[in-house]
Amino acid sequence: MTYAELANKVILQQPVYEPGKPIETVARELGLDPAGIVKLASNENPFGPSPLAVAAGERALREAHLYPDGGYYALRERLAAKWGLGMEQFIIGNGSNEIIELLGHAFLAPGLECVMHRSAFIVYKLMTLMFGATPVEVPLAGMRQDLRQLAAAVTPRTRLVFLASPANPLGAANPAAEIDELVQALPPHVILVFDEAYAEFLDKAPDLRPQIAAGRKVICLRTFSKIYGLASLRVGYGYAAPDLIAVAQRARQPFNVSGVAATAALAALGDAEFVARCRRENRAGLAQLGDGFAKLGLEFVPGQGNFLLVKVGDGARVFDALQQRGIITRPVKPYGLPEWLRVTVGTRAQNERLLATLAEVRRG
Repeated sequence: MTYAELANKVILQQPVYEPGKPIETVARELGLDPAGIVKLASNENPFGPSPLAVAAGERALREAHLYPDGGYYALRERLAAKWGLGMEQFIIGNGSNEIIELLGHAFLAPGLECVMHRSAFIVYKLMTLMFGATPVEVPLAGMRQDLRQLAAAVTPRTRLVFLASPANPLGAANPAAEIDELVQALPPHVILVFDEAYAEFLDKAPDLRPQIAAGRKVICLRTFSKIYGLASLRVGYGYAAPDLIAVAQRARQPFNVSGVAATAALAALGDAEFVARCRRENRAGLAQLGDGFAKLGLEFVPGQGNFLLVKVGDGARVFDALQQRGIITRPVKPYGLPEWLRVTVGTRAQNERLLATLAEVRRG
């Protein structure tokens, strides 16, 4: 028998997530100098990692021979103090992606459903399919998320509703009042998974802690990959009611986050100066790219994360043309948006190069 014949049928039908290409891969494939390539594809922090996190991670490497604290006590203690919640309300994940998977282990099975927007972060759909459940995709209202339609798609088979704000790849955020209305509209057999990966870029993010305290079934996800600049270390966390966290913890593997990563994340939480600078520079970058797209006559979605979605016509062609010139962006055809590219906010110089190269490609 072949391996395919031995494998679970669900695995053979599972789509594969395709991340943005690393700089080294593009350089090798196209014969380019890696030093001259600008990557604006994966919503990484162009200003690097938190300096406090780097210093803490370097110190932690001296104890790399020891297993980490599998309960991540220090990190959960700091998070509890930051959010005014109990330590038992936090779960630590290998990126927030892992927590999405843990929720799948805990709450999904064949015959059940997950509701999400049609152009939502594709991992929601992939994880739903992985556990044999059915993804229910709600259309966008123009280029915005309609939360009432999201609630209307819930059935007795629904177990999870996924919502990100700011949304990826749209970049737009929903008002806090709309999100509260959605939470209150969901029946008691449904859990809202509220993805806050880009919340630190907002001046004031929605706060669902009152909803959690009131007994609503909500889990909020955060990551250290974006504004803290720790994407390579893979650290995220979720916070919710203690009994929800207790169920998800049963699916978590021991030592799922390295000691170096957990220590760096703990230090990053105290790096307020770095976070403030990144938020300030990101806001300027959003304005720079938005003005540049407007001058090029390109439609774009006003974003509130660290990226913009811009309509370029033939997305695959423009992506390829930019990449040939050493600029990596993100085509979003898999999200049902073949005419658009997602562009991460870079440094001022990187943004200038992207806009100039995009103008050159359009003239060509």
